[in-house]
Amino acid sequence: MIRFQSVTKRYPTKTGTKSILENATFEIARGRSLAVLGVNGAGKSTFLRLISGSELPTRGRIVRDGVSVSWPLGFAEPFHGSLSARDNVKFTSRVYGRRIDEVTDYVRDFAELGAHFDEPVKTYSSGMRARLAFGLSMAFNFDFYLVDEITAVGDARFKAKCAKVFSERLERSDIIMVSHSMGTIRTFCTAGCVLRDGHIEFFDSVDDAIDLYDRLTRDKA
Repeated sequence: MIRFQSVTKRYPTKTGTKSILENATFEIARGRSLAVLGVNGAGKSTFLRLISGSELPTRGRIVRDGVSVSWPLGFAEPFHGSLSARDNVKFTSRVYGRRIDEVTDYVRDFAELGAHFDEPVKTYSSGMRARLAFGLSMAFNFDFYLVDEITAVGDARFKAKCAKVFSERLERSDIIMVSHSMGTIRTFCTAGCVLRDGHIEFFDSVDDAIDLYDRLTRDKA
């Protein structure tokens, strides 16, 4: 279970302060996959980073109680650009206590980067970085996968490969997903939450969350 305990998250801006969450207390339990919705700028990606621990709250506490949580899987991955994919994989393997050779073999075969696997990640295209990120995430068995706008990359064959392994992971794991594609949201998520004006509202039905998101989008337009 993931627990938010009186969590506030704010950013300073040129015009004042941007609030993502204000004194929020809630739990995200195992057993269902959650869509994170909100208009542009609501703080969806920030919310995933808070859950992962890669970003800290302004106030309050986030507890990952007996569960493993992935880093946010998306195009903006926190690889060290001057290191090769191989060296980034080594570093991540050490952090998560996994055998380096085992993870390296999996990611190298999955990402299909060829000789680029030993070249600096900063030389990669966005698609190559996404394939590396997806392969690295799938090399670990997390209780929660955090997904930011991406579930598959590459050509049709590679997308099918991604979809297959992702579906296998979801047989025993849950996801917390940000996506602007409501088709993708409905495919992978059973419940939803909506961020707006520093508050978060949860729905047992993903369709109810989408209905609120659609209303907010129309109002903003």
